Amino acid sequence: IHPIKILPSGLFKEQDPAATMTQPRPDEFKPPQECPVFEPSWEEFADPFAYINKIRPIAEKTGICKVRPPPDWQPPFACDVDRLHFTPRIQRLNELEAQTRVKLNFLDQIAKFWELQGCSLKIPHVERKILDLYQLNKNVADEGGFDIVCRDRRWTAIALKMGFAPGKAVGSHLRSHYERLLYPYNLFQSGANLLEPTLPVDTSDEECKPPDLTERQHFVEPTESCCNSAHRAKRMRAEVDALVAQSHTHLSEELLLKPVIQIVQLPCNHLLYSLLKSQNGGVVDLYMCLVCGSGSDEDRLLLCDGCDASYHTFCLIPPLHDIPKGDWRCPKCLAQECSKPQEAFGFEQAYRDYSLRAFGEMADSFKSDYFNMPVHMVPTELVEKEFWRLVSTIEEDVTVEYGADIASKEFGSGFPIKNGRFKVSEKDEKYLKCGWNLNNMAMMDPSVLTHVTADICGMTLPWLYVGMCFSSFCWHIEDHWSYSINYLHWGEPKTWYGAPGFAAEQLEAVMKKLAPELFQIQPDLLHQLVTIMNPNTLMSYGVPIYRTNQCAGEFVITFPRAYHSGFNQGFNFAEAVNFCTVDWMALGRQCVDHYRLLHRYCVFSHDEMICQMASKANSLDVVLASAVQKDMKDMVREEQDLRDKVRKMGVLRCEQAEYDLLQDDERQCAKCRTTCFLSAITCPCSPGQLVCLHHIQDLCSCPLTNYTLNYRFTLDDLYPMMNVVKQRAETYDEWASRVTETLEAKLDKKKSLSVFRSLINESESKMFPDNDLLRQLRLVTQDAEKCFSVAQQLLNGKRQTRYRCGGGKTQSQLTVQELRSFVRQLYNIPCSLPQAPKLKDLLNCIEDFQQHSEKVLMDEATSTAVIQSLLDVSFHFDVELPELPILRERLEQARWLEGVQQTSAQPSTLTLETMRRLIDQGVGLTPHPSVEKGMAHLQELLTVSEHWEEKTSILLKARPPPSIEVLSEAAEKVVGIPAYLPNCLMLKDSISRAREWLQEAEAFQDGESIPLFDKLSDMVLRGQAIPVQLDPLKHLEFLVTELQAWKESAAKTFLMKNSHFTLLEVLCPRFEVGAGSPKRKSKKAKDCSKKKMVKLDCLSDVEKALLETKDTTSALATLGEVRLREMWALSSIRAANESKLLPTADCMDLKVCVCQNPPMGAMLQCELCRDAFHSVCVRAPSDSRSTQAWLCPDCRRSEKPSLDKVLPLLASLQRIQVRLPEGDALHYLVERTVSWQQRARQVSASCGLPDLEESFRTSPSPVGKVSHTPSLKCKWNRTSHDQMVFYTEQRCIPLQGLSVELEELMVEGLLLQVSLPEITQLYHVLLNGLGTHHTHGRTSQQEDDPSDGDKRKQFNGAEKKAKRRLEREALETERRGKAKKLQNKRQKMNKEKNLERRAASTSSSPRSDFSQSDDSEEEMAMCPAEGCQQPEGDEVDWVQCDGSCNQWFHQVCVGVTAELAEKEDYVCVSCTISDGR
Repeated sequence: IHPIKILPSGLFKEQDPAATMTQPRPDEFKPPQECPVFEPSWEEFADPFAYINKIRPIAEKTGICKVRPPPDWQPPFACDVDRLHFTPRIQRLNELEAQTRVKLNFLDQIAKFWELQGCSLKIPHVERKILDLYQLNKNVADEGGFDIVCRDRRWTAIALKMGFAPGKAVGSHLRSHYERLLYPYNLFQSGANLLEPTLPVDTSDEECKPPDLTERQHFVEPTESCCNSAHRAKRMRAEVDALVAQSHTHLSEELLLKPVIQIVQLPCNHLLYSLLKSQNGGVVDLYMCLVCGSGSDEDRLLLCDGCDASYHTFCLIPPLHDIPKGDWRCPKCLAQECSKPQEAFGFEQAYRDYSLRAFGEMADSFKSDYFNMPVHMVPTELVEKEFWRLVSTIEEDVTVEYGADIASKEFGSGFPIKNGRFKVSEKDEKYLKCGWNLNNMAMMDPSVLTHVTADICGMTLPWLYVGMCFSSFCWHIEDHWSYSINYLHWGEPKTWYGAPGFAAEQLEAVMKKLAPELFQIQPDLLHQLVTIMNPNTLMSYGVPIYRTNQCAGEFVITFPRAYHSGFNQGFNFAEAVNFCTVDWMALGRQCVDHYRLLHRYCVFSHDEMICQMASKANSLDVVLASAVQKDMKDMVREEQDLRDKVRKMGVLRCEQAEYDLLQDDERQCAKCRTTCFLSAITCPCSPGQLVCLHHIQDLCSCPLTNYTLNYRFTLDDLYPMMNVVKQRAETYDEWASRVTETLEAKLDKKKSLSVFRSLINESESKMFPDNDLLRQLRLVTQDAEKCFSVAQQLLNGKRQTRYRCGGGKTQSQLTVQELRSFVRQLYNIPCSLPQAPKLKDLLNCIEDFQQHSEKVLMDEATSTAVIQSLLDVSFHFDVELPELPILRERLEQARWLEGVQQTSAQPSTLTLETMRRLIDQGVGLTPHPSVEKGMAHLQELLTVSEHWEEKTSILLKARPPPSIEVLSEAAEKVVGIPAYLPNCLMLKDSISRAREWLQEAEAFQDGESIPLFDKLSDMVLRGQAIPVQLDPLKHLEFLVTELQAWKESAAKTFLMKNSHFTLLEVLCPRFEVGAGSPKRKSKKAKDCSKKKMVKLDCLSDVEKALLETKDTTSALATLGEVRLREMWALSSIRAANESKLLPTADCMDLKVCVCQNPPMGAMLQCELCRDAFHSVCVRAPSDSRSTQAWLCPDCRRSEKPSLDKVLPLLASLQRIQVRLPEGDALHYLVERTVSWQQRARQVSASCGLPDLEESFRTSPSPVGKVSHTPSLKCKWNRTSHDQMVFYTEQRCIPLQGLSVELEELMVEGLLLQVSLPEITQLYHVLLNGLGTHHTHGRTSQQEDDPSDGDKRKQFNGAEKKAKRRLEREALETERRGKAKKLQNKRQKMNKEKNLERRAASTSSSPRSDFSQSDDSEEEMAMCPAEGCQQPEGDEVDWVQCDGSCNQWFHQVCVGVTAELAEKEDYVCVSCTISDGR
């Protein structure tokens, strides 16, 4: 249901709630202050009544409070959802608010007034707003009436009072509307329109019933006035005509001149003239106007539809301009109709019966549609403001439904109960007996309602409440002013408003003042729960209002006589019950007296409950017994007085009546509706009717002697009952008297603190009530204990902390005046404390201290020791002394002066920060002459120091830097400043460093030795860090820049792309090679190892050694040592790798390549380290076959530029005349390269090789040469394949038969990081075999010297034998073990297969032969001899061919014995044929 907005044209339109709620409103609702919220611990939560009694002093000041249970307290929801069906109440929001309902009632009366006169009422618009007729009528009445307002011309003031802007002639519009709509009604109300005495109102006329609440809402059209289904908002509907359309504009004068009372264009049956025209003319004289008595002007005569009286339209007051249409009533009939009393306002029941699920769907749909957002996203503040906006406006009509006061006895409580339909799990059984279970709370022992015999639904039995958005509960107090507790099981929050009990009468008075018309109709309006009033309105009249939002799982407690109201934020389910505690007893009797005045019925008989408790006096709690005794005493005294009064009035007949056996409605007083119990008056003339003793005269008209006094107990029965209760309460009374005596004791009769404590302990052990007396006792005891503690601390000299009034946390000491007051308090409290005399003595000592301090402070030259001694004495006085701050100030002044003197005596410690700190400290000191003098001296010194610090800072930061002369002049001026100035010291240091640097630069320029680059760089950096102008610095910086450019050029020349090697690593000989000790060492290596070697284990060691050398010669010597290490280490690694790759090794056990995996597929062998590598691991896809020797990634370290590119680099470095490690390394590299070239030429000449450089220029390509010597190629390939256990993709230089000198020459050539044509030529010569070159050489030399060929042949043969002998010794053991492992497998191979495999191995190409690496072990273990006998056994003797094939044969297969194989060379048949032997 959306709010309805009335348009000026009279049409209805749904209004957007979001737009309505976002519009700023001057009267927007302002939430009241929040009520207290309590969160008990589990220990406090265990006893609900004890906890409520504990929080009562705080919570009853606000009337309501909220209690959040511990988080783990979550009772199950036990209500039978399927069985729960209820019919909710219908609530029209704008009928709930008292002032809004008064306006609506007034509009009903105005509409009824005009309807009875045959006119329809339409409410005009003024300034685009609907005119508030009620407020206009009230303001005019307050100003004295229509005539006075017109006479005094006060319509403009009325317009301003109603909120209209001035200066728009609104006053004249208001006068016109009032005169047309309200003035006739006011004349009718005053009776001025009755031209003769008004007839008595016939209240027995049953044909004319007052309109129902819904029927009186409709006055827009006469034809629609009886429509029962229309909403109250239609009361404001206007007719759709041009008049209203124009009234939406700025109220033209034409509109104001037209009458508001409209004539409906229908045929009029009240025109007497037309009636007479159709009848006999003699009848005219029978109808005369009752005002003027004339029958003339028949066309203006009106006939009343109620009494058939006739009136002229112009004789009426006020006169009618036109004849009304429809039913018309004369003034007399109109007075009769309007004087009938209105029905009491109340909620209607809905026509639909809801289940809980259906109601929830309806509620959620309503809220989400109204706010146009999901229900859980609507803020509670928005709902609250919108609720109070809706209830205070008559233009919008929103209707909601509320499922209130649903009996839990019928449908089941939300809490679990014993033997209920809901089956409780074992873990939830604790909630069955829990005191916060509302089914248990009302009937627990601490609750007085346990003594009420009947089950009172809603009071002792919980009621259920199912709410929706905007459904509300109006202002009310609980029955008998009892407590109430409400628990929200689930759903959206419930917003509460409450007023404390002491403000109940104030709230009632405000509501009666603001809406007196409602209370005239219903005097007990606030007990009907049908009226609310805006909390802001009540607060404006001084009524204290508090609010809270009750969320699911929270309790809200209302206290006795605390008015409360509220509304629901959305769909929720709550449960509530009443309870009464001992402190309620007096209020309960006061409430019964109040109900008697209001003639309101009682829910139960208070007297009956008291007598019921008195009959069980022995089982009553002491606290309850005391309260019952006091209440019963008042009850018996009042009853005795009433019975004496009745007896004196003449009622003598008495009978006993058991009223406790009757129903409450059978024993209600006929006058005040009080439930009678102790006594009542009856009369035989009125059987079944009785009155209480207060209203004996309201029973009937019979003589009082006919009355009978009916009593439940005689006074003789009541007194013993009261005495029993009194005896039960005597223990408490005796204790209370002792407490009173103790609290009122004076002077020497005061009790000690222990007596007070014992009384409190007695009250706790006997569970006496926590009343004002006990609270006073506790308060006095607490004060006494605090005084005891404070006094003891003051006497002990300890700091006392006390809290000032107002609950603040400000801690302070007692002042002397407070100490005097405290001493007086010690003598005034009801408790006797032994510290009082001692504190009085302490007070005397403090007064002596004050006198001494006053004398010391008057002396200006007081020493620090005297002041400190006084402060030491004051430390024992735990009071606030006004002299102490002054003494401390004087002490701080003395200490400050001492600090100034100490720092001035040591200038090295007197920094600018120290001076500023001392000045800041001096500023904070109390002014004193000595302090002022010290401050002036420090300020002057600080000014001078800051000036020179700033000036030296500018000099040091100047760009370009100043000369050393300028700085020296400034340094001389700051020498006499007695302070520590960092910039000045830095200036002196800079001058000193500049002079040292200049001396060093002069020595550098004049020196004979070439300086190192590192020293030069360090010198430049140091010079740049000195803020002094240094002339040689630019030249040195230029040298450094040239060297860095040279290093970049050298790096670009040597380093490969993305290389991880540094330039120094590339240029220096390799020092990190050496995977192990070689088996053979050259003689040269052995000689070098005997020398004492410098530690050169890493690059940093080499670089350090180069930096430590004095000149280039020493650096080259150091690099020579590194070369020796390189050659020795590389020799070792080559031997190790060659040994590893011998065919006797187990191929699968080898770890080769960078991946350290066995050989597999195509392999590459490094010419330098002789290790094997997988082609896929080390060769990029773009690599192509190169004519250069293949080197592994570790051996190929640089781009190896040509010597032509390297020599200019060295020359440019030598021109710079600065040494650096890379330059020495490059120098050594060039010398090593040139030396290698010379050795290469010597070796070429000695070995009979042609000149390498010339041969390289004139010989064909290596590939072409290889293709023209197939026999040599096959021969070297075969030899190479026999020595390898895998297939190599690129051939390597065979080492068999290669001299040490050639091998070392080739190795060192490959180590050079410079490319030479001699290296490439030597590599191809050694790769393709020395035989060709030897043959050519021998042919040419045989002509000159025939003996040279024999010598070379002998040399080659001896070298070949020595090499073969070494290999045989090293590999014989491994080969035998390998042959033994493969013996069984070899036995299974037949002879034909072996011959076929051998033939294939000798006839196939190198690639096809090496590709069969998977069978390498079997091939190496096979004898190539024809007709191999395949010997078996643990040991098989083998012999190797000393020819060119180097193959192994079984000795038994070739007919060689072991002795012969040892002494003589064996050459196989194939080698014999190929060598021409």
